Amino acid sequence: MAALRGVSRLLTRRALNTVTKRGYADEMSFTFAAGNQVFYDAQSVRQVDVPSFSGSFGILPKHVPTLAVLKPGVVTVFENDGNVKKIFVSSGTVTINEDSSVQVLAEEAAPVERIDAAAARDILSKAQGELSSATTEQARAEASIAIEVGEALVKAAE
Repeated sequence: MAALRGVSRLLTRRALNTVTKRGYADEMSFTFAAGNQVFYDAQSVRQVDVPSFSGSFGILPKHVPTLAVLKPGVVTVFENDGNVKKIFVSSGTVTINEDSSVQVLAEEAAPVERIDAAAARDILSKAQGELSSATTEQARAEASIAIEVGEALVKAAE
């Protein structure tokens, strides 16, 4: 029994040393930018939820380092003061670093409250029309991507 406690203490110390060496923090520095705007610039936030092709996931301080591709959808930012901001992204990447810093780089992004639901439906309808009239593989692929973005826009505007 004493041997088990010794091993347990050893494993606990190693785990603590690993956390210390990796530079984990209790706060999360968040940067979020798109080609048209910088939304956050190294600001401390509580949590970020992102839509990715491997599934939507939440990011908290001390999250395992990760690199993911964003799919069209809403990034939700839980700020330290309790405010919640929702920003639509068309695509992009999210990087979670060992020091708990997070960067979201989006191709296009807009606050959800600025999305016009009627315009989003028009974008979706136009993309669906393009898909039905597409004659090449490239045109079908581009229309399919536009449909995916349009569907996510409509959902975000609801």
